[in-house]
Amino acid sequence: MKTKTLIITIAVIALPFAGAMWLSTNDGGSPNAGAKELISVQAISHGHGLAVDPNDASKLYIATHYGLFLLEDEQNLYQVGNTRDDYMGFSPHPTDSSVFFSSGHPARGGNIGFQKSEDGGFTWKKISNGLGGPVDFHAMAVSPADPNVIYGWYQGNLQTSKDSGATWEKYRTDFPVVHFAADTKGPQMLYASSPQGFFKSIDGGATWQQLFNGFVATSVVNPSDQSILSVSEKYGLARSVDGGTTWTAITERFNGETPLYISHYRQNPDIAYLLTEKNNVYKSTDGGDTWQKLSVLSGGKHDE
Repeated sequence: MKTKTLIITIAVIALPFAGAMWLSTNDGGSPNAGAKELISVQAISHGHGLAVDPNDASKLYIATHYGLFLLEDEQNLYQVGNTRDDYMGFSPHPTDSSVFFSSGHPARGGNIGFQKSEDGGFTWKKISNGLGGPVDFHAMAVSPADPNVIYGWYQGNLQTSKDSGATWEKYRTDFPVVHFAADTKGPQMLYASSPQGFFKSIDGGATWQQLFNGFVATSVVNPSDQSILSVSEKYGLARSVDGGTTWTAITERFNGETPLYISHYRQNPDIAYLLTEKNNVYKSTDGGDTWQKLSVLSGGKHDE
Protein backbone atom coordinates (compact mmCIF):
# COMPACT_ATOMS: atom_id res chain seq x y z
CA MET A 1 0.00 0.00 0.00
CA LYS A 2 1.41 3.34 -1.00
CA THR A 3 2.09 5.97 1.62
CA LYS A 4 0.70 8.69 -0.64
CA THR A 5 -2.68 7.00 -0.84
CA LEU A 6 -2.89 6.66 2.93
CA ILE A 7 -2.00 10.32 3.49
CA ILE A 8 -4.79 11.32 1.14
CA THR A 9 -7.18 9.07 3.05
CA ILE A 10 -6.59 10.71 6.41
CA ALA A 11 -7.09 14.09 4.79
CA VAL A 12 -10.43 12.88 3.49
CA ILE A 13 -11.48 11.68 6.94
CA ALA A 14 -10.43 14.93 8.57
CA LEU A 15 -12.36 17.14 6.17
CA PRO A 16 -15.99 16.05 6.47
CA PHE A 17 -17.45 19.13 4.79
CA ALA A 18 -15.37 18.94 1.60
CA GLY A 19 -17.06 18.39 -1.73
CA ALA A 20 -20.62 17.60 -2.72
CA MET A 21 -22.66 14.50 -3.39
CA TRP A 22 -24.05 13.41 -6.72
CA LEU A 23 -27.45 11.79 -6.10
CA SER A 24 -30.30 11.23 -8.51
CA THR A 25 -33.59 9.37 -8.35
CA ASN A 26 -34.40 6.78 -10.97
CA ASP A 27 -37.92 8.15 -11.46
CA GLY A 28 -37.00 11.83 -11.62
CA GLY A 29 -38.73 12.52 -8.31
CA SER A 30 -37.45 14.56 -5.39
CA PRO A 31 -35.05 12.96 -2.90
CA ASN A 32 -37.06 14.79 -0.19
CA ALA A 33 -39.91 12.33 -0.35
CA GLY A 34 -41.57 10.83 2.73
CA ALA A 35 -39.34 10.38 5.77
CA LYS A 36 -39.88 6.60 5.81
CA GLU A 37 -39.44 5.87 2.13
CA LEU A 38 -36.56 4.15 0.41
CA ILE A 39 -35.53 6.49 -2.39
CA SER A 40 -33.83 4.88 -5.37
CA VAL A 41 -30.49 6.52 -6.23
CA GLN A 42 -27.61 5.99 -8.63
CA ALA A 43 -24.50 6.44 -6.49
CA ILE A 44 -23.05 7.65 -3.22
CA SER A 45 -20.06 9.73 -2.18
CA HIS A 46 -18.06 10.33 0.98
CA GLY A 47 -18.81 7.12 2.86
CA HIS A 48 -18.24 7.16 6.62
CA GLY A 49 -19.41 3.73 7.77
CA LEU A 50 -20.48 0.27 6.69
CA ALA A 51 -22.68 -2.39 8.31
CA VAL A 52 -24.18 -5.66 7.12
CA ASP A 53 -27.66 -6.22 8.54
CA PRO A 54 -27.03 -8.72 11.38
CA ASN A 55 -29.96 -10.87 10.27
CA ASP A 56 -30.01 -10.41 6.49
CA ALA A 57 -26.85 -10.56 4.36
CA SER A 58 -28.70 -9.05 1.40
CA LYS A 59 -28.83 -5.65 3.15
CA LEU A 60 -25.73 -3.50 3.41
CA TYR A 61 -25.98 -0.08 5.07
CA ILE A 62 -23.60 2.73 4.13
CA ALA A 63 -23.41 5.86 6.29
CA THR A 64 -22.25 8.94 4.40
CA HIS A 65 -21.72 12.68 4.55
CA TYR A 66 -25.22 13.01 3.08
CA GLY A 67 -27.34 10.50 4.95
CA LEU A 68 -27.79 6.75 5.28
CA PHE A 69 -28.00 4.44 2.26
CA LEU A 70 -29.01 0.84 1.73
CA LEU A 71 -27.52 -1.48 -0.88
CA GLU A 72 -29.97 -4.35 -1.30
CA ASP A 73 -29.21 -7.63 -3.08
CA GLU A 74 -25.89 -6.11 -4.19
CA GLN A 75 -27.61 -4.19 -6.98
CA ASN A 76 -30.36 -1.87 -5.72
CA LEU A 77 -29.20 1.33 -4.00
CA TYR A 78 -31.51 3.48 -1.88
CA GLN A 79 -31.38 6.53 0.33
CA VAL A 80 -33.01 5.66 3.67
CA GLY A 81 -35.62 8.39 4.22
CA ASN A 82 -34.95 12.06 3.54
CA THR A 83 -32.44 12.85 6.29
CA ARG A 84 -29.25 14.30 4.80
CA ASP A 85 -27.21 14.52 8.00
CA ASP A 86 -23.50 13.71 8.02
CA TYR A 87 -22.96 10.46 9.94
CA MET A 88 -19.27 10.68 10.80
CA GLY A 89 -19.80 8.02 13.46
CA PHE A 90 -22.06 5.06 12.70
CA SER A 91 -22.59 1.69 14.41
CA PRO A 92 -25.31 -0.95 14.17
CA HIS A 93 -26.84 -2.87 17.04
CA PRO A 94 -25.20 -6.31 16.96
CA THR A 95 -28.46 -8.30 16.84
CA ASP A 96 -31.42 -5.94 16.21
CA SER A 97 -31.72 -5.02 12.53
CA SER A 98 -33.88 -1.99 13.24
CA VAL A 99 -31.45 -0.26 15.63
CA PHE A 100 -28.56 2.02 14.63
CA PHE A 101 -26.44 4.54 16.52
CA SER A 102 -24.78 7.59 15.01
CA SER A 103 -22.98 10.86 15.59
CA GLY A 104 -21.72 13.62 13.33
CA HIS A 105 -23.19 16.81 11.89
CA PRO A 106 -26.78 17.81 11.09
CA ALA A 107 -27.33 18.97 7.53
CA ARG A 108 -28.06 22.46 8.91
CA GLY A 109 -24.64 22.57 10.66
CA GLY A 110 -23.32 22.03 14.18
CA ASN A 111 -22.89 18.68 15.94
CA ILE A 112 -25.42 15.88 16.38
CA GLY A 113 -24.34 14.48 19.74
CA PHE A 114 -25.10 10.78 20.19
CA GLN A 115 -28.33 9.48 18.67
CA LYS A 116 -30.27 6.30 18.04
CA SER A 117 -32.67 5.02 15.42
CA GLU A 118 -35.18 2.27 16.19
CA ASP A 119 -36.77 2.07 12.74
CA GLY A 120 -33.88 1.12 10.49
CA GLY A 121 -32.40 4.61 10.14
CA PHE A 122 -35.47 6.45 8.90
CA THR A 123 -35.84 8.60 12.02
CA TRP A 124 -33.42 9.44 14.83
CA LYS A 125 -33.66 10.48 18.48
CA LYS A 126 -30.87 12.20 20.39
CA ILE A 127 -29.84 10.17 23.44
CA SER A 128 -27.31 12.66 24.86
CA ASN A 129 -24.82 15.38 24.02
CA GLY A 130 -21.88 13.38 25.36
CA LEU A 131 -19.22 15.15 27.43
CA GLY A 132 -18.31 18.68 26.33
CA GLY A 133 -20.77 18.37 23.46
CA PRO A 134 -22.87 18.09 21.51
CA VAL A 135 -20.17 15.67 20.44
CA ASP A 136 -19.20 14.75 16.91
CA PHE A 137 -17.76 11.24 17.15
CA HIS A 138 -15.59 10.72 14.06
CA ALA A 139 -14.77 7.24 15.37
CA MET A 140 -17.44 5.26 17.18
CA ALA A 141 -18.22 1.65 18.09
CA VAL A 142 -20.98 -0.23 19.88
CA SER A 143 -19.74 -3.35 21.65
CA PRO A 144 -21.06 -6.50 19.96
CA ALA A 145 -20.60 -8.29 23.28
CA ASP A 146 -22.71 -5.75 25.21
CA PRO A 147 -24.57 -3.12 23.14
CA ASN A 148 -25.02 -0.98 26.25
CA VAL A 149 -21.30 -0.21 25.97
CA ILE A 150 -20.51 2.60 23.52
CA TYR A 151 -17.15 4.06 22.49
CA GLY A 152 -16.61 7.42 20.77
CA TRP A 153 -13.63 9.71 20.11
CA TYR A 154 -14.02 13.49 20.38
CA GLN A 155 -11.49 16.30 20.79
CA GLY A 156 -8.64 14.05 21.89
CA ASN A 157 -10.64 11.99 24.35
CA LEU A 158 -12.15 8.53 24.30
CA GLN A 159 -15.67 8.76 25.69
CA THR A 160 -17.29 5.58 26.98
CA SER A 161 -20.83 4.79 28.06
CA LYS A 162 -22.12 1.71 29.84
CA ASP A 163 -25.81 2.69 29.70
CA SER A 164 -26.49 2.95 25.95
CA GLY A 165 -25.24 6.52 25.71
CA ALA A 166 -27.20 8.13 28.54
CA THR A 167 -24.09 8.97 30.59
CA TRP A 168 -20.39 9.07 29.72
CA GLU A 169 -16.90 9.05 31.16
CA LYS A 170 -13.73 9.93 29.29
CA TYR A 171 -10.06 9.03 28.98
CA ARG A 172 -7.40 11.17 27.33
CA THR A 173 -5.72 9.45 24.38
CA ASP A 174 -2.18 10.27 23.28
CA PHE A 175 -2.94 9.48 19.64
CA PRO A 176 -5.66 10.53 17.17
CA VAL A 177 -8.25 7.87 16.32
CA VAL A 178 -9.80 7.32 12.89
CA HIS A 179 -11.60 4.05 13.63
CA PHE A 180 -12.57 1.75 16.51
CA ALA A 181 -13.13 -2.01 16.37
CA ALA A 182 -14.76 -3.59 19.42
CA ASP A 183 -14.13 -7.23 20.27
CA THR A 184 -17.08 -9.57 19.81
CA LYS A 185 -16.62 -11.54 23.04
CA GLY A 186 -15.83 -8.98 25.74
CA PRO A 187 -16.81 -5.28 25.98
CA GLN A 188 -13.49 -4.27 27.57
CA MET A 189 -11.43 -5.24 24.51
CA LEU A 190 -11.08 -2.44 21.98
CA TYR A 191 -8.83 -1.76 18.98
CA ALA A 192 -8.03 1.72 17.63
CA SER A 193 -6.78 2.63 14.16
CA SER A 194 -4.65 5.78 14.03
CA PRO A 195 -2.22 7.70 11.82
CA GLN A 196 0.30 6.77 14.53
CA GLY A 197 -0.32 3.02 14.49
CA PHE A 198 -2.59 0.24 15.69
CA PHE A 199 -3.53 0.15 19.38
CA LYS A 200 -5.19 -2.34 21.71
CA SER A 201 -6.94 -1.81 25.05
CA ILE A 202 -8.03 -4.58 27.41
CA ASP A 203 -9.62 -2.25 29.99
CA GLY A 204 -12.21 -0.37 27.98
CA GLY A 205 -9.84 2.35 26.77
CA ALA A 206 -8.28 3.36 30.08
CA THR A 207 -4.84 2.21 28.90
CA TRP A 208 -3.45 1.28 25.48
CA GLN A 209 -0.74 -0.92 24.00
CA GLN A 210 0.68 0.04 20.60
CA LEU A 211 0.86 -3.05 18.40
CA PHE A 212 2.75 -1.41 15.52
CA ASN A 213 3.65 1.99 14.03
CA GLY A 214 2.42 3.56 10.81
CA PHE A 215 -0.89 4.76 9.45
CA VAL A 216 -3.85 2.40 9.99
CA ALA A 217 -7.07 3.15 8.14
CA THR A 218 -9.49 0.59 9.58
CA SER A 219 -9.92 -2.81 11.22
CA VAL A 220 -12.66 -5.31 12.05
CA VAL A 221 -12.95 -8.29 14.40
CA ASN A 222 -14.38 -11.52 12.99
CA PRO A 223 -17.37 -12.46 15.19
CA SER A 224 -16.71 -16.20 14.94
CA ASP A 225 -13.01 -16.52 15.75
CA GLN A 226 -11.80 -13.06 16.92
CA SER A 227 -9.30 -12.81 14.07
CA ILE A 228 -8.65 -9.23 12.99
CA LEU A 229 -8.60 -7.76 9.49
CA SER A 230 -6.65 -4.51 9.43
CA VAL A 231 -5.67 -2.06 6.69
CA SER A 232 -2.35 -0.34 7.32
CA GLU A 233 0.57 1.38 5.67
CA LYS A 234 2.88 -1.30 7.05
CA TYR A 235 1.03 -4.50 6.10
CA GLY A 236 -1.66 -3.49 3.63
CA LEU A 237 -4.76 -5.60 4.19
CA ALA A 238 -3.66 -8.24 6.70
CA ARG A 239 -5.05 -10.72 9.20
CA SER A 240 -4.01 -11.41 12.78
CA VAL A 241 -5.10 -14.50 14.70
CA ASP A 242 -3.24 -13.67 17.92
CA GLY A 243 -4.76 -10.38 19.00
CA GLY A 244 -2.60 -8.21 16.75
CA THR A 245 0.85 -9.54 17.70
CA THR A 246 1.65 -11.01 14.27
CA TRP A 247 0.11 -10.37 10.85
CA THR A 248 -0.25 -12.20 7.55
CA ALA A 249 -0.66 -10.02 4.47
CA ILE A 250 -3.56 -10.58 2.06
CA THR A 251 -2.56 -10.01 -1.56
CA GLU A 252 -5.69 -8.13 -2.71
CA ARG A 253 -4.85 -4.52 -3.67
CA PHE A 254 -8.36 -3.23 -4.57
CA ASN A 255 -7.14 -1.60 -7.80
CA GLY A 256 -5.04 0.84 -5.79
CA GLU A 257 -7.97 2.07 -3.70
CA THR A 258 -7.65 2.36 0.09
CA PRO A 259 -10.19 0.34 2.12
CA LEU A 260 -11.85 2.49 4.79
CA TYR A 261 -14.51 0.23 6.33
CA ILE A 262 -15.07 -3.52 6.61
CA SER A 263 -18.10 -5.39 7.95
CA HIS A 264 -18.70 -9.12 8.51
CA TYR A 265 -22.12 -10.74 8.35
CA ARG A 266 -22.75 -11.90 11.92
CA GLN A 267 -24.47 -15.21 11.07
CA ASN A 268 -21.85 -16.22 8.51
CA PRO A 269 -18.65 -14.20 9.00
CA ASP A 270 -17.09 -15.64 5.84
CA ILE A 271 -19.31 -13.07 4.11
CA ALA A 272 -17.78 -9.60 4.42
CA TYR A 273 -18.08 -6.29 2.63
CA LEU A 274 -15.55 -3.50 2.26
CA LEU A 275 -15.87 0.17 1.26
CA THR A 276 -12.96 2.07 -0.30
CA GLU A 277 -12.13 5.77 -0.41
CA LYS A 278 -13.60 5.88 -3.92
CA ASN A 279 -16.90 4.55 -2.55
CA ASN A 280 -16.58 1.23 -4.31
CA VAL A 281 -17.87 -1.85 -2.50
CA TYR A 282 -16.08 -5.19 -2.52
CA LYS A 283 -17.39 -8.53 -1.28
CA SER A 284 -15.60 -11.54 0.21
CA THR A 285 -17.11 -14.99 0.72
CA ASP A 286 -14.03 -16.53 2.35
CA GLY A 287 -13.54 -14.32 5.38
CA GLY A 288 -11.41 -11.72 3.61
CA ASP A 289 -8.86 -13.78 1.67
CA THR A 290 -10.27 -12.81 -1.74
CA TRP A 291 -12.53 -9.96 -2.83
CA GLN A 292 -14.80 -9.15 -5.77
CA LYS A 293 -15.81 -5.63 -6.74
CA LEU A 294 -19.54 -4.91 -6.99
CA SER A 295 -20.27 -2.86 -10.09
CA VAL A 296 -23.35 -1.05 -8.79
CA LEU A 297 -21.44 1.77 -7.07
CA SER A 298 -18.61 2.09 -9.57
CA GLY A 299 -17.94 5.69 -10.48
CA GLY A 300 -19.15 7.15 -7.18
CA LYS A 301 -16.09 9.28 -6.32
CA HIS A 302 -15.08 9.96 -2.73
CA ASP A 303 -14.88 13.69 -2.04
CA GLU A 304 -11.42 15.15 -1.55
